[in-house]
Amino acid sequence: MSGSVSPLAPKSFADMPPVRGVRMATAAAGIKYKNRTDVLLMVFDEPAAVAGVFTKSRCPSAPVDFCRQNLTGGVARAVVVNSGNANAFTGKKGRAATELTAQSASEAVGCSTGEVFLASTGVIGEPLDATKFAGVLSDMTVQATGDFWFEAAKAIMTTDTYPKVSTRSAEIGGVKVIINGIAKGAGMIAPDMATMLSFVVTDADIAPQALQVLLSEGTGPTFNSVTVDSDTSTSDTLMLFATGAAGKDGQAKIVTATDPALAGFRAALNDLLRDLALQVVRDGEGARKMVAVTVEGAESDAAAKRIGLSIANSPLVKTAVAGEDANWGRVVMAVGKSGEMADRDRLAIWFGDVRVAVDGERDPAYSEAAATAVMKKEDIAIRVEIGLGSGKATVYTCDLTKEYVEINGDYRS
Repeated sequence: MSGSVSPLAPKSFADMPPVRGVRMATAAAGIKYKNRTDVLLMVFDEPAAVAGVFTKSRCPSAPVDFCRQNLTGGVARAVVVNSGNANAFTGKKGRAATELTAQSASEAVGCSTGEVFLASTGVIGEPLDATKFAGVLSDMTVQATGDFWFEAAKAIMTTDTYPKVSTRSAEIGGVKVIINGIAKGAGMIAPDMATMLSFVVTDADIAPQALQVLLSEGTGPTFNSVTVDSDTSTSDTLMLFATGAAGKDGQAKIVTATDPALAGFRAALNDLLRDLALQVVRDGEGARKMVAVTVEGAESDAAAKRIGLSIANSPLVKTAVAGEDANWGRVVMAVGKSGEMADRDRLAIWFGDVRVAVDGERDPAYSEAAATAVMKKEDIAIRVEIGLGSGKATVYTCDLTKEYVEINGDYRS
């Protein structure tokens, strides 16, 4: 964790209400960090419905494999998360560590290992000593409390400079439900699900199959539309749990994702996912600026997103933003290399509300001073009109600074 907090950090943190049906505790197990918490335990005293989306990496971590396997059961009683070690690329030792952790959690909580979900974040390739959890989990189960979201977010941080929390409320059939979420992520962030670790819990009563559809659909414009450095983590995990406690208030159980009663909940969930995803980008390692890249007029929405990511992932675009240089030529370059259809002579580009290029050349009214003024802001919008169709997408990124190199140059040491 770097010493100074990102200048793009939220000015205040959400006041996180307890969610009925989940309790949390944290502990310092000394996995990598000294004098800070590095283990989070979530306990569901009644079985909770669970949904998850994971990294598309072909080299996933042992905990990702473990979660995928347990997800088919649809039920969660415990979640164990550690920071400081990703338990990725750790071979048989990695599998043994997940089994030992799950066994310890199942004994502590009183459930089967199939109802335990695990996530690890930190260094890749270092064996994880799971015996460090075995001693703390039973105490954590007793200490766990509902009013602990902020501490939970702190325990899962690695190079993050601030904890990421978000809360929303909605109504299902006239019954109020709460959704809370935490996330961690600052580097190795690229949209391939789920770009980090995030855990979202609601007291709504929703069946696992419906929950999975809601989560899978919600990630597209949120977590799958952010990129810090184009690198997809081995450990990306986003999980959504529904405790069902609102059923006691008379909320009718939701069985299918097409149920019209879900409209308000879906909007609130997507809003929370977007909030958490943007907090991750705003904590991009060494970041000083947040950039929203909107592409319009592409052949399709998917093409627009690919062009947007080509721009957002370009080191030359990102370093120009860091240097407050309105270098629109680099945006043209990134559009051209995206592999999507583009017509050079129809292209128009805006930095903020300043049009810098139109019809494939510099805007006749171009003002260097006006464009530079936009680049000096903390939040910068880049908009590109392709001029070929109606495809549209927005992706979010940050600038690439010297600090990013410094943080990642000595991450292991």
